[in-house]
Amino acid sequence: MEPSSGRPVDYQISITVIEARQLIGLNMDPVVCVEIGDEKKYTSMKESTNCPYYNEYFVFDFHVPPDVMFDKIIKLSVIHSKNLLRSGTLVGTFKMDVGTVYSQPEHQFYHKWAILSDPDDITAGCKGYIKCDIAVVGKGDNIKTPHKANETDEDDIEGNLLLPEGIPAERQWARFYVKIYRAEGLPKMNTSIMANVKKAFIGENRDLVDPYVQVQFAGQKGKTSVQKSSYEPIWNEQVIFTELFPPLCKRMKVQIRDSDKVNDVAIGTHFIDLRKISNDGDKGFLPTMGPAWANMYGSTRQYTLMDEHQDLNEGLGEGVSFRARLLLSIAVEILDTTSPEILSSTEVQESVSRSNKSTQGLYSLFWVVLKAPIRATGKIDEFFLFGSFLEATMIDRKIGDKAISFEITIGNYGNQIDGVSKPSSAKKKKKDGESEEEENELIQNSSEDEADEDGDLVSVSSTPLMKPTEGILFVPHRNYFHLPYFEKKPCVYIKSWWQDQRRRLYNSNMMDKIADKLSILYVCKVQCPSVTMLHHRLSSLLLQDSMGQQSKQIRTQVKKNTVRDKLKLVQNFLQKLRFLADEPQHSIPDVFIWMMSNNKRVAYARIPSKDILYSIVDEETGKDCGKVKAVFLKKGFGPAGWTVQAKLELYLWLGLNKQRKDFLNGLPCGFEEIKAAKMGPGLQSVPPVSLVYNMKQVFQLRAHMYQARSLFAADSSGLSDPFARVFFSTHSQVTEVLSETLCPTWDQLLVFDDVELFGEASELRDDPPIIVVEIYDQDTVGKAEFIGRTFAKPTIKMCDEYYGPPRFPPQLEYYQVYRGNSTAGELLAAFELLQIGQGGRADLPPLEGPTDSERGPILPVPLGIRPVLSRYRIEVLFWGLRDLKRINLAQVDRPRVDIECAGRGVQSVLIQNYKKNPNFSTLVKWFEVDLPENELLHPPLNIRVVDCRAFGRYILVGSHAVSSLRRFIYTTPDKTSNNWATTEEESDKEKRKKKKKKKGGVEEEEETDERVLDWWSKYFASIETLKEVCVFYSMYSYTFIHPLFRFALRLVYNKELESEYGNFEDWLHTFNLYRGKAGDDDEQALDDDRIVGRFKGSLCMYKLPLSEEITREAGFDPNMGMFQNIPHNDPINVLVRVYVVRATDLHPADINGKADPYVVIKLGKSEVKDKENYISKQLNPVFGKSFDIEATFPMESMLTVSVYDWDLVGTDDLIGETKIDLENRFYSKYRATCGISSNYSVHGYNVWRDPMKPSQILMKLCKEGKIDGPHYGPGGKVKVANRIFLGPTEIEDENGMTEEHLALKVLNHWEEIPRVGCKLVPEHVETRPLLNPDKPGIEQGRIEMWVDMFPMDMPAPGPAIDVSPRKPKRYELRVIIWNTDEVILEDDDYFTGEKSSDIFVRGWLKGQQEDKQDTDVHYHSLTGEGNFNWRFVFPFDYLMAEEKIVISKKESMFSWDETEYKIPPRLTLQVWDADHFSADDFLGEDRWEQLLDLNRFPRGAKTQELPTISIFKQKRVKGWWPFVARDENDEMELTGKVEAELHLVTAEEAEKSPVGLGRNEPDPLEKPNRPDTSLMWFLGPLKSLRYFIWHNYRWLILKVLGLILLLLMLGLFLYSIPGYLVKKILGA
Repeated sequence: MEPSSGRPVDYQISITVIEARQLIGLNMDPVVCVEIGDEKKYTSMKESTNCPYYNEYFVFDFHVPPDVMFDKIIKLSVIHSKNLLRSGTLVGTFKMDVGTVYSQPEHQFYHKWAILSDPDDITAGCKGYIKCDIAVVGKGDNIKTPHKANETDEDDIEGNLLLPEGIPAERQWARFYVKIYRAEGLPKMNTSIMANVKKAFIGENRDLVDPYVQVQFAGQKGKTSVQKSSYEPIWNEQVIFTELFPPLCKRMKVQIRDSDKVNDVAIGTHFIDLRKISNDGDKGFLPTMGPAWANMYGSTRQYTLMDEHQDLNEGLGEGVSFRARLLLSIAVEILDTTSPEILSSTEVQESVSRSNKSTQGLYSLFWVVLKAPIRATGKIDEFFLFGSFLEATMIDRKIGDKAISFEITIGNYGNQIDGVSKPSSAKKKKKDGESEEEENELIQNSSEDEADEDGDLVSVSSTPLMKPTEGILFVPHRNYFHLPYFEKKPCVYIKSWWQDQRRRLYNSNMMDKIADKLSILYVCKVQCPSVTMLHHRLSSLLLQDSMGQQSKQIRTQVKKNTVRDKLKLVQNFLQKLRFLADEPQHSIPDVFIWMMSNNKRVAYARIPSKDILYSIVDEETGKDCGKVKAVFLKKGFGPAGWTVQAKLELYLWLGLNKQRKDFLNGLPCGFEEIKAAKMGPGLQSVPPVSLVYNMKQVFQLRAHMYQARSLFAADSSGLSDPFARVFFSTHSQVTEVLSETLCPTWDQLLVFDDVELFGEASELRDDPPIIVVEIYDQDTVGKAEFIGRTFAKPTIKMCDEYYGPPRFPPQLEYYQVYRGNSTAGELLAAFELLQIGQGGRADLPPLEGPTDSERGPILPVPLGIRPVLSRYRIEVLFWGLRDLKRINLAQVDRPRVDIECAGRGVQSVLIQNYKKNPNFSTLVKWFEVDLPENELLHPPLNIRVVDCRAFGRYILVGSHAVSSLRRFIYTTPDKTSNNWATTEEESDKEKRKKKKKKKGGVEEEEETDERVLDWWSKYFASIETLKEVCVFYSMYSYTFIHPLFRFALRLVYNKELESEYGNFEDWLHTFNLYRGKAGDDDEQALDDDRIVGRFKGSLCMYKLPLSEEITREAGFDPNMGMFQNIPHNDPINVLVRVYVVRATDLHPADINGKADPYVVIKLGKSEVKDKENYISKQLNPVFGKSFDIEATFPMESMLTVSVYDWDLVGTDDLIGETKIDLENRFYSKYRATCGISSNYSVHGYNVWRDPMKPSQILMKLCKEGKIDGPHYGPGGKVKVANRIFLGPTEIEDENGMTEEHLALKVLNHWEEIPRVGCKLVPEHVETRPLLNPDKPGIEQGRIEMWVDMFPMDMPAPGPAIDVSPRKPKRYELRVIIWNTDEVILEDDDYFTGEKSSDIFVRGWLKGQQEDKQDTDVHYHSLTGEGNFNWRFVFPFDYLMAEEKIVISKKESMFSWDETEYKIPPRLTLQVWDADHFSADDFLGEDRWEQLLDLNRFPRGAKTQELPTISIFKQKRVKGWWPFVARDENDEMELTGKVEAELHLVTAEEAEKSPVGLGRNEPDPLEKPNRPDTSLMWFLGPLKSLRYFIWHNYRWLILKVLGLILLLLMLGLFLYSIPGYLVKKILGA
């Protein structure tokens, strides 16, 4: 995952959202949103559930640079009840950057649980879990899908969290404080014209930039305020992010931007890697940085309206110029989510950035808070940078006609063209926010004499202008110039002021040096004395003190057998060191060297300042400080990054001004300093403006250019006309041009006479200048095209040294040729530099004259250096040509193959009619050639295919270079070798026998069970996805696995079959033929476009003479050479049977994120489309199809299996395809025609597929391999080639023991047979990636399939195996809800205030929420008890093997056809409290639920949990199950119990004994015996009144009634007493 250049690359991110669990919330309708960058995709909505099952697959395609890709954030969010009208409420999110996923093994997380959290509610904790797969695929990455394990293993959420290794499961919330103080050195970001207009009108001169800082982290963005018109803005603001710690996002992006009315643009970008500013060890620390200056680099500082290099300012690619520096600090504070203060400060967290307005009141505080640490950035010191240009060569001829100068800049110091206009002199010295007094103090403190000395020292940052001259070139194309410096070398020096943070850079340099030594020490085991001191120094640094102990530990543990593991450890150790060595808080900017022509910047080189930093301690000094270094200037602009504009021999020194006395120490000796003329005599310490060398050495360079191989193809023919140009100092020469080859053997010695090098002889011997070799392609018209470049150091011989072993003559070496970042071949050469002494050239070792009269005056490589040759014979097997494309629109008709190696070669016979038969009639030819004895120096072998046209014309079709002949070297077979595996085998068998005897009791029952098994049983058992075997046998209460079933397990390869068997190139190899110019891309994928066909054949090379033993063998055919026993290559008719099982993870082809896939098989001109059987809206379709096609090899041998997406309107789109070369499989000794199964069966699901029986196959193999056997003996033994195999005795046939089982036993162990044995292809399913030509190199899904081939001249094979998908079985689940108990009481009674609940139970099967069923309501339950006697009936389709319910339904009213879903069988039961006045669906009420997985749920019990059972085994279960819900503290609490009965019946049984829903007919349930209170008041008002009033208030009522009667009587008495009295008185 190294950040590469800013070139965009294809990436594909695939995310499968499987399910969610434990989501917080009530009555949820959750949707998962997957967001990457700006793209969002949503799953479907699942109703009323807290554990939705989705199993939905999303694919995101990107074409961006790697840096941009790896910084993108993957965000998974769960949203509750989102629909068209409302956006829904966020439940929780999970964030991770793409780089974290890419750095995982296989670039993926598989079946992991992401923890959801809510950034707005940081006290809440976990909001739920999402189970998902995330994979990031770049071009050419292979994603290996781990075969799906059993679901129960993954239900352990805590053990399978979606987190990289080393990250704790419990992450805490933290605040990330990014404090932005100030910036300086900003470039102008506006045109001067506008400024001048303003100045004319208003009279003010303003800085032309309006900067603000933007910080991006973990998908959040924060900005500071805009500082108008300021090159040195001061913000003193902070941006706060709230994020989980440790964050799953590695980098923070800090960008200075220029505010503009139209479009804000980036001025510079800086990335902060949080891993570099933190340490997770025992003595670790949180991410902490600064206050420190961050230097920003980007495009050049001149402002242009359309900056084509704006990408550089965005942080893509290497910046070519200093842009600005920013003072910032980062701190992290872990939040204590329990403390109440956190809650009150949420406003701050929400406002991620503080704008000017929001911080008005805080400014003074910030001035105090943020002003204090300015001192912490270090004391300002004066630095001195010195550079001397010893040589400037290889100047591009385009620039060479104008005068040139070189400029060195550090920050804005030394920049004369576009550095920012300097502020006033008072301000000039005032740097980094120090006040005037501090500054004055600093100046006064410097000693008097120093002030005098440096008083008038003005920096000289550029060399004088000089016109380049043509070099001493013996070249047809004078491509390069050099500057005539000769003995006078120009110098530059710059004074600059920076904070003294050298200590950081010193530590970094030390670690770099330890890392350099470590790579030598451990790998090459070369001891070095100073490393212990370095080790000691390093451990004294408090950086990573555990590493010292680690290294000691590694060293003590290295044993012979652990070397490889330890090397891996050391490699990791080395990477860690390199990672630590990169200092994130660099204070001094990098140094830029610019070549100036016509006052314009032409080319640059960038040198990190730490590399040239001086220290008095050697280990701390930069690796290039005070050393002469070759620097190549490149064009910073445009794609031509690999062309060199100039090569400099440059000496650089950077250090404190006060340490300046040492600055010339590293220069080659023998020079005089020339000071500037106008300097006074007193200024002795002024640096020189140039150096004059009066000491020089004269040398002769001999470049032995032997050959190159695998060069870049620069011509449209797919070849090149290469020549090499060698540069040394100001001299250059070329080799001859060799036409039409990628593997030129020049065999040429180039002699450079009188090369003058300045400096002392001893210094030159230790560190000679480098030699540059450039390889070009000669074009007939126009200038030569660049192929690649390599560097070499010559072996030096001084005049007083002896020319002889061990150093001389030098050995030929391979040098890697580079073209930009990619390799472009290898050069085999040797270089020696010989000093010419007093006696002149006569003292040098003599040169031989030209030996070859045809080549003219060209010197060959001398004998001592050129390799020692031996006589070899190369035999070539010409088999045929395949898939030749048209050349210039004409078809290839009469092709021929030319083979060439080291100037010798052989031609094949002509194919008379390519269309009729593309195979050669003569198979084997040979030629003899002299090749080096050292195999590493063998020249490549060139294969060229030409088409013979009329009138004797030949046209090149394509070519292939075999760069290494090593794999084709013939080795005599070792006849003595044998394998002894018999004893082990026998003991294995014995064990198995004993087992069988023990289980003998069950033998009789087993036979009946074969009916249950089918091909899919074998398939599922072998991929171990589902323990289906156990399911079957547990249904029949077997205690062990059926023995036949164990034998019948097949191999499911999760890759192509070819990769398992070496592309089936055991004797027939395929060579791709290339034509056309190679692409400049790093990726090889582009080469696929250049393939114009394939040559099939083979090579065999051996040293002459060959031992007679081989040729004397019986049946040795001298015409076939080493290619004995090879089948004939006449056309052959074959029946090809293709089985397509299923496809997985297909790339969505429709807008809805799904596809409607179907299979297309193509072989030659035959094409089979299975369009009518497309599978609707599936990304994991199960095809289960077999196709028979007749074909004739070799004309029709490339099988293409494609998956297309069916569309109602328009053409169908190709999702992906895979190609299989059937011919290589057909002829391979691995016998890939029909897989060998593990047992022999005449009928049933495991029937033998091959038309030849095992005994016939074995006989044929023995005959072809010329081995003795097979001999069948008594007691189940068979003998083949002195090797005895024991047959499986427990398998009996009608005729007792059969030969077939014994033969099959041998075939399954064929690799154990000496000499001819190899692993035969077993019965298998292969998984092949599907590729789409529009997206090369990126998988579009995978297809599981296999191919059988049967020659038509053999007996016909039996019918194809039935692999059609299993049909789901129809079941009916009957759930009787008898009672509930202890249900929480929710309602308060109006009259009495008592707690009661109106209970009803709701149930549904997962995925069928719309078919939910409710019981009637048990009103006014006062005890939580409810009586129902109510039946739910759920019909469903079930796949026993996969343990999934199959649901087919239309996604929407607009859907054309039904979509099939597979989901786990889960029954949800919920208890609800009904409300009289709410809507019918009772939403918003509390509810409690119980989720039962029908395969694994606890046996019902009122008290304790029991072992889990499966309804599919038990059929009928009755018991009590608990209802649970989450309380306020997010913990599960018991909210009730339900007594239920579950009864599972098949569809047939359901038809025979139907039942009614609820309490209806047929088979009605009796009414529940509910208490009278459970009636509604308006249905039985008297009963309700009687219960509510009489029950509670009967005494009161009786008393009141008694009182009323009493009062009534009293009233009546009082009413009637007067009349009565009157009557009495009147005596009536």
